[in-house]
Amino acid sequence: MKRSAPYFCLIIVLLLVSGCSHPAESKKETDLTISAAASLTDAMKELKNDYEDSHPNINIKLNLASSGKLAQQIQQGAPADIYLSANQRWMDTLEKDQKIDPDTRFNFTKNSIVLIGLKKDKHQVTSFKQLAPEANVQLAVGEPESVPAGKYTKETLQTIHKWDKLKDQFVFGSDVRQVLAYVESGNAKLGFVYASDALISDKVKVLAKADADWHTPIIYPAAIVKDTKVKKQSQGFLDYLKTEDAQSILQKYGFEK
Repeated sequence: MKRSAPYFCLIIVLLLVSGCSHPAESKKETDLTISAAASLTDAMKELKNDYEDSHPNINIKLNLASSGKLAQQIQQGAPADIYLSANQRWMDTLEKDQKIDPDTRFNFTKNSIVLIGLKKDKHQVTSFKQLAPEANVQLAVGEPESVPAGKYTKETLQTIHKWDKLKDQFVFGSDVRQVLAYVESGNAKLGFVYASDALISDKVKVLAKADADWHTPIIYPAAIVKDTKVKKQSQGFLDYLKTEDAQSILQKYGFEK
């Protein structure tokens, strides 16, 4: 009996170690890939940090680009768990293609289109209706077919009968942040971006805001990608987007509730 005592103690120690390690094993880190519209860039970085602080086992990976480019990536099978679009069109496309779970879809924020120019420049234009053809003056616009901000801009300018008159001056951006960069760098005199984009730049100022009835409502939908392997964790983040904390962060960056 005395000889078996060390072995008995060893077994007890092993059981204790095994029992203590079990909770840690159940808390494995989960990677959550969120494909989000470029206009959400700054807000998403803070939302990511805020969510990870309260969910230490979630590691969020952001994929930021135009809504159209992201939708096309998802159509082609690129890894994504959540899709946050800057318009309904691309979310509708993915729902029709059965690439998102329609039961998880909801609208989480809004935005508006503004006309911007460099702060250091003197500007005569104070409204969209004052825009007129001007030689050697480039206007930065998102590509309407893939960039929602470009689509809303085109609708706005068509409503006030300016699109065709100004089209020779357009320089198109692959996403709204590129449009902002064109104006910040001086490569375009004026640009059309979201109010949220203008807010985060210290180089540009808002010259005019488009009337809401000039374009389709700028509403951002969210949904879980159908092929996700982490649906529970994805739903957790979508639930977070509905909270006051998340909405406060979005409003801080110029989005509307």
